[in-house]
Amino acid sequence: MTSGDEHTLPGTPQRPVSSPGEPPRGRLVRRLATLLCLLVTAVAAGVPVYVRPQVDQLRHADAVLILSGPAHGRYAFGVDLATRGWAPNLVISNPGGADNPRLTALCATPNPKVAVHCFAPDPPTTKGEGRELRRLATEYGWHTVIVVTFRPHISRARFILGQCFGGDLVMVASQTRISAARWGFEYLYQTAGYARAALQPGC
Repeated sequence: MTSGDEHTLPGTPQRPVSSPGEPPRGRLVRRLATLLCLLVTAVAAGVPVYVRPQVDQLRHADAVLILSGPAHGRYAFGVDLATRGWAPNLVISNPGGADNPRLTALCATPNPKVAVHCFAPDPPTTKGEGRELRRLATEYGWHTVIVVTFRPHISRARFILGQCFGGDLVMVASQTRISAARWGFEYLYQTAGYARAALQPGC
């Protein structure tokens, strides 16, 4: 046997020839790039649904329905629409009941120009508001309703209310300023709401 020969004894495991792997920094960059692409795709997909939803042209209706929510500018906007004669009935969703003194006062103040209907939705969700809309529309014979909410909620509200009310929905958005952080929250919240509505169809 010469000194340059290499022999492997029987039964000795062979070591695989190692190849240089991807550096940890490269893997991190690739994962961040993938995450960024997914984020950009999600934001782009949400633009026509949350940022620029279909908002309807105002037309005369049987009632103005103000959906509940954190953007209080919608209440003044909805009251103004009814007072200016777009509908003879004003419907206000107030899931907080007496815990919301501002809305309680609004509901208790007589309005000589419109008939005011206030209610606490059951459940306290958009679906609960849709069920009350269906009840009121059946009782009073309403066929067209102006629905006031804020922009990120327009599409989801149209989808859910449309399963409860067979008439025409005129969806309008209150002019509410929304911060970047709020937009991020609404993307997640409205998407989760859509998923819930898809898993629980109907009214």
